[in-house]
Amino acid sequence: MLSLIPQSQPEIPTAYVEAVARLASVRHALRLVDGGFSAGPEGDLDDHVANAWEDTGEAKQRLFDRRTERLVGTTAAGIEALLSQRSDGREPHVLACKTLVDEIRRELREVAGIVLA
Repeated sequence: MLSLIPQSQPEIPTAYVEAVARLASVRHALRLVDGGFSAGPEGDLDDHVANAWEDTGEAKQRLFDRRTERLVGTTAAGIEALLSQRSDGREPHVLACKTLVDEIRRELREVAGIVLA
């Protein structure tokens, strides 16, 4: 049956929206470093995090927010270091790229674990 009464949409907290946007930017950066990453991250837990968010306490939500903010900063610094190598005419060492990718993936899992624990 058609209802003309406006239905209230569940309000999504701004901190969550910002944190998820940060994670998306980290994944995008990861794709820049790891060419084989186009299918997305291994073990992407975004859907699980989204489903568990409302049941997560405020303290864990704040921790999640802080950790995603820090993750973006460290990811940007790592990407910037690799890009500066390229801009100086040197190809970044393969092991440095792999180490950065592995570290970012580990951090993504840890950040998701805050909400999923």
